[in-house]
Amino acid sequence: MKITYLGHSTLSIETKDKTLLIDPFITGNELAKEIDINKLQADYILVTHAHQDHILDVEAIAKRTGAKVISNYEIVTFFENKGISGHPMNHGGKWTFDFGTVHYTNAIHSSSFPDGTYGGQPGGFVIETSHHRLYIAGDTALTYDMKLIPEVIGELDLAILPVGDNFTMGIDEAIKASRFLSCNKVLGYHYDTFGYIKIDHKEAFTKFANAKKELFLLPIGGNLKI
Repeated sequence: MKITYLGHSTLSIETKDKTLLIDPFITGNELAKEIDINKLQADYILVTHAHQDHILDVEAIAKRTGAKVISNYEIVTFFENKGISGHPMNHGGKWTFDFGTVHYTNAIHSSSFPDGTYGGQPGGFVIETSHHRLYIAGDTALTYDMKLIPEVIGELDLAILPVGDNFTMGIDEAIKASRFLSCNKVLGYHYDTFGYIKIDHKEAFTKFANAKKELFLLPIGGNLKI
């Protein structure tokens, strides 16, 4: 499984024969200006919540690629009304797709569309394939619910956690989250895009190392294989 960081909370995940795109926000991110959304491939687009910095490029990419949107009922309905196919989910549910199983997990955050209308409840995903299991937290605070993930779903190969603070968890909470998740490998995201969420990379690496955890902060366009 290859995970490419496309800035902010946007990820491209390549499984054996499918490509998943997570929370595409590229054209509005100055830091990701080298990424051309017209060259991105996607069979599925997973959306954690309705905020603009997570859905901005969903419509353009889905209409070009024919990708199916996986998200909560409200977000899927929003995009279906634009002619985009989708699969609705809700907290605690799971569904097996042709690339693997998706579990829809809790997140503590808000979720409204750019016009202020209701975007359903925010969530995260655990993606299971035949060889790997990873958790994508979405925008969230630290929550005890994370302890249930390894207990109920199983051991994780990687946890993808927000680390920018202010709107989500910060570095210290992400370390605690990794303990709750019983996962020593963390890919940080949702940081540095704008002033409120800029982080000190050196401090972040030091804190994770002191906690005997491995933190990955990828450059935009960089990738990680698990």
